[in-house]
Amino acid sequence: MLGRTANGLYWMFRYIERAENIARLVDAGLRVSLTRAGSSDEDWHGVLESAGVREAYDEVHKELTAANAVDYLLCDRTNLSSVMSCIEAGRNNARMVRTALTRETWEATNEAWIDLKARLSKKLKAADLPELIDVIKHRCGLIRGAFHGSMLRNDLYNFSRIGTFIERADNTSRILDVKYYVLLPSVSQVGSALDNMQWESILRSVSAHRSYGWVYEGDYQSGNIADFLILNGRMPRSLAYCYAKIVSNLGYLAEDYGERLKAHDTADAIKKTLKPGSIAEIMDHGLHEFLEDFVSRNSQLSAEISEGYRFYQ
Repeated sequence: MLGRTANGLYWMFRYIERAENIARLVDAGLRVSLTRAGSSDEDWHGVLESAGVREAYDEVHKELTAANAVDYLLCDRTNLSSVMSCIEAGRNNARMVRTALTRETWEATNEAWIDLKARLSKKLKAADLPELIDVIKHRCGLIRGAFHGSMLRNDLYNFSRIGTFIERADNTSRILDVKYYVLLPSVSQVGSALDNMQWESILRSVSAHRSYGWVYEGDYQSGNIADFLILNGRMPRSLAYCYAKIVSNLGYLAEDYGERLKAHDTADAIKKTLKPGSIAEIMDHGLHEFLEDFVSRNSQLSAEISEGYRFYQ
């Protein structure tokens, strides 16, 4: 396969996943702000930080307000990580590799772009945000479903899946960081009713509320929730699940091409840090520090995949 085709597929699915996860991050911000007594616009500082766009936001807006933050994350084309920018970039990559996609995948992608472009071009109203976030998640889910149900399981499929799970792992870690590093007002409130409500909001924002209840019978403890979203290999948005899939798909590429690259060793090493039962060790060392290191290593893996498979040739 040509490197630019692999690059197009990889980034198409990274952008589609990012669009959904930025919407989830906004959802997390909205939910957490509802649990804060005396909530202010500054609540959105953590959301922008976790999206990695706080400095860029400050270049566009002189002050931080909830309305401006939501607009910047969902609609602003100057923000390359906004939902609108991501959907457009994903669709552009899909068009570039159109012959590598099934008709169902292309149509789902194009229809998502048409629908969301129309919705996000209008002035956003606070009352409409929950429905809009659901539509974004629904449209992105349709693209993944069409792709998963119609694509041949070959190297095209593997590069697309790797892009999906690298982006998902990055965003799950960032959503966790919103809660643990920025949003809790003081150490004294750890374990309080407010703390538990915020953790519950985080679970809902990653569609993990009900599945968490099945595993832990609704017992909202920070250690259990961190364990569920980091180390539970059966939770589709956990870091452990994402890396199980990344390592698996990289393994298929190694078989197809008869070659192991530096990226394979890096992915294996990251996966080993996500071993079951190690949440106490992670919490003792510092959850924020662990997540910060994970984001950095996840980004390093992405760069190694790009270089190893010559994405730009």
